[in-house]
Amino acid sequence: MPPTRHRFTATLWRWEGPAAWYFVSLPHRVSDEIADMVEGRTGGFGSVRVDVVVGSSRWSTSLFPDSRESTYLLPVKKAVRRAEHLDEGGDVDVTLTVVQP
Repeated sequence: MPPTRHRFTATLWRWEGPAAWYFVSLPHRVSDEIADMVEGRTGGFGSVRVDVVVGSSRWSTSLFPDSRESTYLLPVKKAVRRAEHLDEGGDVDVTLTVVQP
């Protein structure tokens, strides 16, 4: 299956827990397309491998399903938040490419 690229803008938010994890929730339309594409072929915990571009930052990571919101979550690491001057509550322009299955 060829890689599939998605572009969207979403809000950066902080997970309310003991660790400072930051995420972007994928729009439902994008999540639905990815879920259909990878059905039955995900990694541990339903994860999906992706390559991500935000501004001039590029990295590989995994999306994780969020059953409460019926969407996927994209973790945004500290190095990217610093390099791209991203703050909690701000909009993030994301390009991601699904690299599996």
